[in-house]
Amino acid sequence: MSKVARNGQARQGEAGGASLSQSLYSLSLKPSSSRTDAASDVCPVCKSSRYLNPHMKFLVNPECYHKMCESCVDRIFSHGPAPCPIAGCARTLRKGKFREATFEDLKVEREVDIRRRVASIMNKEQDDFETLKDYNDYLETVEEITWNLILKIDVDETNTRLQRWADAQAAETGAARRTYEPDPSVPGASGVVLKKGGQRRAELAQGVTADASAVKDKGFSFHGLKKRVKPPPEAPFDPFDGWSIVPQYYALQSDYDADWLTRHKGSVEQRAGGYQWSDFYSRALQDALGGLTVFIEDEIRARDVPSMDASVGTQHAAAAAAAAGGRDVNMDDVF
Repeated sequence: MSKVARNGQARQGEAGGASLSQSLYSLSLKPSSSRTDAASDVCPVCKSSRYLNPHMKFLVNPECYHKMCESCVDRIFSHGPAPCPIAGCARTLRKGKFREATFEDLKVEREVDIRRRVASIMNKEQDDFETLKDYNDYLETVEEITWNLILKIDVDETNTRLQRWADAQAAETGAARRTYEPDPSVPGASGVVLKKGGQRRAELAQGVTADASAVKDKGFSFHGLKKRVKPPPEAPFDPFDGWSIVPQYYALQSDYDADWLTRHKGSVEQRAGGYQWSDFYSRALQDALGGLTVFIEDEIRARDVPSMDASVGTQHAAAAAAAAGGRDVNMDDVF
């Protein structure tokens, strides 16, 4: 290879290396897509940056899902409800509803809240339907309802149907009536208000249950849905499992008038702490009258009947050994 050709290749390599280094340098200046957006670390109200305050915490309110730092929330809303300080938002916010966002994308935060509210009302399972197809149709309807609320399509109508469905389910089970919580970030999405003012609040406070005959429009109708039956009331706990300890053949009195009992009752020895004459009466009557329920003829007839009781089997084995006349039993191994 000639010297000129070698010099040309060297210049080409140097030029390629220079262009490659410039490309890498320009890429290093570009923000990486995996990095967090710098604007998300700045409070839109006070313009404080997390770069200067690493411990700064951002809060959101489900009324509008606008993010602001914790210091601004304390400064603006500590004295009561106030309008949102973000430009263009006129929602009235309260400090008690502010919370730390779980997701960085506030759209995802709102979607999760909507799905949680819908799932609290539409909580049927596969066992509540006759076939798997009916259950899949139900899930498809729930997903359609959820996306209508997320995309803000027919919000008022959807909230009304969800409230009627909650009332119908409470009427079937006899549970306390629940009020569906609509998405507060949508203006006018107030759900269904069947009663006004203090009467409605009093009914909710007292836990008034809905009447099954009064709920005609259930809001939704699903094919193959089994009718929910109210569970029977739980029976009181019985530690004896139905077994009664009350005597059946005699009546235990509170006291007995007898001379030999009267003499002992007045003695100092019978005045020990914890001793009760009622326990003595019960034990004495049990010992005296306990044999009234034993019938010898019935036991004789049942003596030859095989029993699964281990004690009876042991008695039969002992009787067979005694009938052998004391001879040794052959215990040779047959194997």
